[in-house]
Amino acid sequence: MVDEHTDDKVLVARRGAVQVITINRPSARNALDGDVARAVAAAVDELDADDDLRAGVLTGAGGTFSSGMDLKAFLRGESPSIEGRGLCGITRTPPRKPLLAAVEGWALAGGFELVLACDLVVAGRGARFGVPEVKRSLVAAGGAALLLPQRVPRAVALELLLTGDPLDAERAAAVGLVNRVVDDGSAVGAAVALAEVIAANGPLAVAATKRVVLEAPSWPADEAWERQEQIVRPVFGSEDAREGSTAFAERRPPVWRGR
Repeated sequence: MVDEHTDDKVLVARRGAVQVITINRPSARNALDGDVARAVAAAVDELDADDDLRAGVLTGAGGTFSSGMDLKAFLRGESPSIEGRGLCGITRTPPRKPLLAAVEGWALAGGFELVLACDLVVAGRGARFGVPEVKRSLVAAGGAALLLPQRVPRAVALELLLTGDPLDAERAAAVGLVNRVVDDGSAVGAAVALAEVIAANGPLAVAATKRVVLEAPSWPADEAWERQEQIVRPVFGSEDAREGSTAFAERRPPVWRGR
């Protein structure tokens, strides 16, 4: 069953435990304006707040992920950033729960930076990823310059950032940016299927694992194990941890309660 609501520029649907957020401005190549930013931020807040939602998928309508910031809106004084949270509310403060990008067509500039804010990426074979800012004497300051070197080898990140030339889906997968390449038109379905696999796991364990992965690179080496312990200790002592072991022993699917 799919439960949907919309504010026109962004569609939000539920597919079981998976939330699907669709930027819905195909005539503008899903360019990001203030309305889109606020709607995406509200959707990811809903994702984190609702215990029935376990993972999210972010995509774009009409065969394009997003062409980046809406320059016409920018000239009107609009910004696709949320104060203190970054582009669409996720580049500086990503959701606690897993968020997957389902990419068809172009993911450029700010659109590519939204992809980098996601945890996993599923792409159609015709997808293209790029940060062309330097071609206009601008800097990819919405997240790409900071996040891209954490996702791909430094030399690849510099190639993309300094040339401004795009990367196709196959090479993006080869360098580790894309998890799965699928037939064009099937990225959302494949991303939802991958999200469902994640959603079937213990939600406390999934959230704690994501937190460790994201935060650990900034931890001092002599504090890393203790900081990890502080995050994972409550998970090992949770009802869900006992349920997972009990369900395994009883050979049945676990019933997670998030506590």
